[in-house]
Amino acid sequence: MDIQGIIALDKKYYMNTFGQRLPVAFEYGKQSTLYDKEGKAYTDFVSGIAVNVLGYGHPALVEAIVSQAQKLIHCSNLFYIETQAEAAKLLVENSCGDRVFFANSGAEANEGAIKLARKYFRDKGMNKYEIITAVNSFHGRTLAALAATGQEKYQKPFIPMPPGFKSVPFNDLKAVKNAITDNTCAIMLELIQGEGGVIEATHEYVKGVEQLCRETGILLILDEVQTGMGRTGKLFAYQHFDIQPDIITLAKGLGGGVPIGAIIAKENVASAFEPGSHGSTFGGNPLACAAAIAVITTLLNEGLIDRCAQMGQHFKQRLTCLKNKYSFIKDVRGKGLMLGMELDPSVSGKEIVNAALDQGYIINCAGHNTLRFLPPLVITRQEIDGLIDTLDGIFKRIAEEA
Repeated sequence: MDIQGIIALDKKYYMNTFGQRLPVAFEYGKQSTLYDKEGKAYTDFVSGIAVNVLGYGHPALVEAIVSQAQKLIHCSNLFYIETQAEAAKLLVENSCGDRVFFANSGAEANEGAIKLARKYFRDKGMNKYEIITAVNSFHGRTLAALAATGQEKYQKPFIPMPPGFKSVPFNDLKAVKNAITDNTCAIMLELIQGEGGVIEATHEYVKGVEQLCRETGILLILDEVQTGMGRTGKLFAYQHFDIQPDIITLAKGLGGGVPIGAIIAKENVASAFEPGSHGSTFGGNPLACAAAIAVITTLLNEGLIDRCAQMGQHFKQRLTCLKNKYSFIKDVRGKGLMLGMELDPSVSGKEIVNAALDQGYIINCAGHNTLRFLPPLVITRQEIDGLIDTLDGIFKRIAEEA
């Protein structure tokens, strides 16, 4: 079926939740390159929105999926699951957490983290249920995760929101402190706001929030759905800050393309989940956990996390050179291979995304008119330089037309 046939089917049968999609359908991928139905190659700097950390067709991931699928794809959590236990062990051994629960997505993981924080205090006989989040944050599209999201534009069509959430300005420690009440059970943060425009938390802010949590006894939840799995040049972004969160949520890159989410928690917090207090039909299934094991071991054993830091440094330097060349580029920011380039409002980020796509590069535009770059961790220096040259040509045309 050609692209026009696919578009026609989509418009007739699929709910219009994604609006006007980019007019491409991909047939297959290899390493950092996707190929459309006509065989045109596109270098991917989005990775399915931070999902395909190993790129496309990585032998270790493919072998893990095929091997597990031939044996057992799914069985109920009424039974013990070997790959589930092994994947949980890997996450605990490489994080500050002690226990894991597997979900199917980042929104599910965040919903579970919210429940866990509330139940932790309810079990102590304390009426603590409020969660403080940050303005401009994004925690998912299910109802509680949406209530935690600090962006009214996503919430407005679905009001009233579930109560118990308040958002305060990001990187404003005083605002966080002033928002804490006797009912506060947790502070929930992204260390880099991805959907919000690749906005980094400052070191002072993060350390200060952790200290507030320790002083008041409330929990620190870190949403690492986008920043986790090596994306920032560390396995988890919190490792840049020398802190110990009580709860961490993961998804996206964890399965390398297979849907899986996770909650990692300290023992004293995790123990609040008892039989019947939380669960999932598909969460932690054999196939998804086999994929997660392959992703984690590959990241650790093939040096991809250190490589991410190195490639990210090169990428950020090249983006900064463009910023110094074109006045309509307001900022370049991010860590590792989670980078953003904020543009002046007079320049259309969406038009740049489309122009890059025409030339065989997949990029994305997030909040604050920010070009967002989330390539596979196997991206090469040559591929980065190719994108930079393409952006330079696009920006030159924009400057000449201004």
